[in-house]
Amino acid sequence: MNKTIAFIGSGNMALSLINGLIASGYDKSKIIATDPNKEQRDYLSQTIGIKCLASNIEASILSDIIVLAVKPQVLNLVCNELQASIQKTMPLVISIAAGVRSVDIDSWLEGGVSIVRCMPNTPSMIKAGATGLVASAQVSNEQKSIAENILRAVGVSVWVDTDEDLDSVTALSGSGPAYYFLFMEAMQETAQKMGLSESTAKLLTIQTAFGAAKMALESPYDCATLREKVTSPNGTTEKAIQSFEDNNIRKIINQAMLAAKNRAVSLADELSSSYPLEDN
Repeated sequence: MNKTIAFIGSGNMALSLINGLIASGYDKSKIIATDPNKEQRDYLSQTIGIKCLASNIEASILSDIIVLAVKPQVLNLVCNELQASIQKTMPLVISIAAGVRSVDIDSWLEGGVSIVRCMPNTPSMIKAGATGLVASAQVSNEQKSIAENILRAVGVSVWVDTDEDLDSVTALSGSGPAYYFLFMEAMQETAQKMGLSESTAKLLTIQTAFGAAKMALESPYDCATLREKVTSPNGTTEKAIQSFEDNNIRKIINQAMLAAKNRAVSLADELSSSYPLEDN
């Protein structure tokens, strides 16, 4: 709680983490954000009450923890800019830039840096996020605890062992909200075709999804058992479930998630090949 955190970049995810930290009691004076836009800096200073700087280097020098919250395509340039200051102070570096492997970040920062790579998802913006984290070999247990506490300010967080595991997290919770939105979209559309008004169909769809998720979160039973408990023999739910199974819904979900994971891998390969390790 007494360490200074610099957010390099002040986009939506960075702001979510900043607001989550402040809401959990973190001292505003220990939080710095950078942004090249003066209007954005002024806005953050006035509305949130944190220090905002134009210089990434100045922010990094003042901080014990650096959160890289920039777009993946510019992360290499930002790391090159911060190389000297990070090598001098050796802070904990947390990256929330999607698709950039820890080994590449470490190379761009000249090596030996404690790096935690995270995959938060969009519900983090309403403090209902699910985040996967992976630590480089240099990260201490204390640093892992710090990183976990920062990400827990916007939801739940879990550790995985490798960057490949984080690609799986990307396919599950990173892209997952969109899967549920698609399912809900289809449910609402069908309900309207069945004769319900748009407002009624929307409300019942969203509340049903919320209720099911809340039950799954709070119940001692797993999802399969919960499904069985609401599926009466020869009832309406059983007919719907059987239709899903007859149309290979499990295979459809499996293929979709594998496609997401494979794309996460290819994106990381593209970013890595754009800035080869031997060039740094």
